[in-house]
Amino acid sequence: MNEYSSKLLENTVNELSRLPGIGKKTALRLALHILKDDELYAEKLGDAIVKMRREIKFCKRCNNISDNDLCEICTNHKRDENTICVVEDTRDVMAIENTAQFNGLYHVLGGIINPMEGIGPNDIAIRHLIERINTEEIKEIILALPATVEGDTTNYYIFKLVKEFGIKVTTIARGVAIGDELEYTDEITLGRSILNRLPFEEQ
Repeated sequence: MNEYSSKLLENTVNELSRLPGIGKKTALRLALHILKDDELYAEKLGDAIVKMRREIKFCKRCNNISDNDLCEICTNHKRDENTICVVEDTRDVMAIENTAQFNGLYHVLGGIINPMEGIGPNDIAIRHLIERINTEEIKEIILALPATVEGDTTNYYIFKLVKEFGIKVTTIARGVAIGDELEYTDEITLGRSILNRLPFEEQ
């Protein structure tokens, strides 16, 4: 016997449970909340998700999620355009921005090198970063990738490519614990890690 009294409800729960961190119980609670709320809310939610999926863009300069060809950070002329902070994804941009300790630009790789998952240097936006170095007046690259083996591997790979340009390469201080993701690091610790960044030295 099916545990759901409605196939429509079951389908909704199955789709919601595909989201990261959402199990079947949480998905059922969300589905019932949507069902209980006003029908207009469900329509707005559905429309917002579809509109986001269809219309959202990636900044042509830094790869950050954006509504336009260039994101608001890249078009803000008050930012320090000589400094680029390299991060894994958009969540890291949000985490660093919340510290209010960094005023430069970003470069979102869209992942990190992970041979176990079949992700190599050509699968993330490293080549695009080198193109930016060639076309923009970059004086410093800050490597703000996860403190993991994969993050360190990506840091080292980028360092080897960038050092040929004579650009200052730094990394965030290890106030961020080994194995931690930036998005889960408290704002004070992350902010201090940005401010107290260290020269990246070849190990």
